[in-house]
Amino acid sequence: MVPFSVLDLAPVCEGGDAAQSFRNTLDLARHAERLGYLRYWLAEHHNMPGIASAATAVLIGHVAGGTSTIRVGSGGVMLPNHAPLQVAEQFGTLASLYPGRIDLGLGRAPGTDQATARALRRYFDSAEAFPNDVIELLGYFEPAQPGQPVRAVPGAGIEVPVWLLGSSLFSARLAAALGLPFAFASHFAPDAMTQALDLYRREFRPSARLAQPYAMLALNVVAADTDGEARRLFTTLQQAFTNLRRGRPGLIPAPIDDIEGYWTPTEKFGVEQALACSVVGAPDTVERGIAEFLGRFRPDELMLTANIFDHAARVRSFEIAAAVRERLARAG
Repeated sequence: MVPFSVLDLAPVCEGGDAAQSFRNTLDLARHAERLGYLRYWLAEHHNMPGIASAATAVLIGHVAGGTSTIRVGSGGVMLPNHAPLQVAEQFGTLASLYPGRIDLGLGRAPGTDQATARALRRYFDSAEAFPNDVIELLGYFEPAQPGQPVRAVPGAGIEVPVWLLGSSLFSARLAAALGLPFAFASHFAPDAMTQALDLYRREFRPSARLAQPYAMLALNVVAADTDGEARRLFTTLQQAFTNLRRGRPGLIPAPIDDIEGYWTPTEKFGVEQALACSVVGAPDTVERGIAEFLGRFRPDELMLTANIFDHAARVRSFEIAAAVRERLARAG
């Protein structure tokens, strides 16, 4: 059976704060570990009131320290915001503390708006250098050589799986050329998914890190005991995406009964297009939707994300999805 993993945006909900978000993140990670999810990834965003994972490496350490076996990593670190040496040192430190459990997913976007990207200092100077920065970063994880002038301490000689993340053909082509695993952001930008998958698999060159292509797709899965309740929970994400398109990102909103009264037809079209890779419903509905997605796109791994307002409902959604995985595995 295709492994299932978790992508957590550390949501800050209306009425809550970052401290509550971090408590919920660790609680969900512990549930995910118990339920058999393979990975638990956190994503770098900045200046987003509803997302608390800006200091991604710090939060990864918090989650890894509070769990025992699940892999923990970044989905992803936005490399143009950082010096490759610093990223190697951070993840070399994490991998030294939690051997065999840390993943480093790298993205090329700023993870924020233009004004904040400027405040981060590096992005506009470094985005075009992304391929070279990836190669530099990979080099810091190689065993240090005699006379090497700069080394990552810790980092050199430490095994840290490196992934490339993307929503376009650019990262798919780079991941193929470098022989790295590839994760596509289909949960919010699905338009180029099929093309990117085909390109990655067709152009993949084996490397010392990976012998054959390995592609992960992200999928919004909102599961509840009934279709109606799941659709209501999903309105949280629909509102959040509408607010983002209006230029008013905020805290994660509570679900509402009538999403049609919230957005305009144009907004609805855009949000539904962005969230096309979503499975929403009761257990049987979710099972059919996930099975169809897996059968159609054949990912090597599936990363589930669920931006649900109520923490207990969010945990329940991942429990239902884990049970779906087990049923699909038994069905062959």
